[in-house]
Amino acid sequence: MEGLVIALGWAGLYGVMALGAIGSIIGCGIAGQAAIGAMLETEGGYGRYVGVSIMPSSQVIYAIVVMFSLQRPITVETGPALFGIGIFAGLALMFSAILQGRTCASAIQAFKAKPEIFGLSLAPAAVVEGFAVFAFVFALVLAGQIPGG
Repeated sequence: MEGLVIALGWAGLYGVMALGAIGSIIGCGIAGQAAIGAMLETEGGYGRYVGVSIMPSSQVIYAIVVMFSLQRPITVETGPALFGIGIFAGLALMFSAILQGRTCASAIQAFKAKPEIFGLSLAPAAVVEGFAVFAFVFALVLAGQIPGG
């Protein structure tokens, strides 16, 4: 049983980064596809399209910081906390990045059709980013409570 708890601790330590990266990959892919399509249909604004398409990449940065904040000796006492914080923060960051990618894709499509709403079309993507920040901050606060840090 002790070995399983330690293995789960390792899974949480790496899981937050892996899940955050998976979400950012998918989110940037979704938004990037929309950006490429918009570039084919317009004569300008390419930099904005690309800039919006990379917004979901921030979740992997948050995940890396959480991973570093979780680094401590993995024991039977710390393993469950590392697993819980790492996996659930990772899932929150993953889903946030994926849904932000979809939101950014919609913003790109709206901007393509009506360039004057560029800033306003990014507001929903910023709200999704806010939830990623909440998960990030809560994970950091909880990580500070784990013994041995």
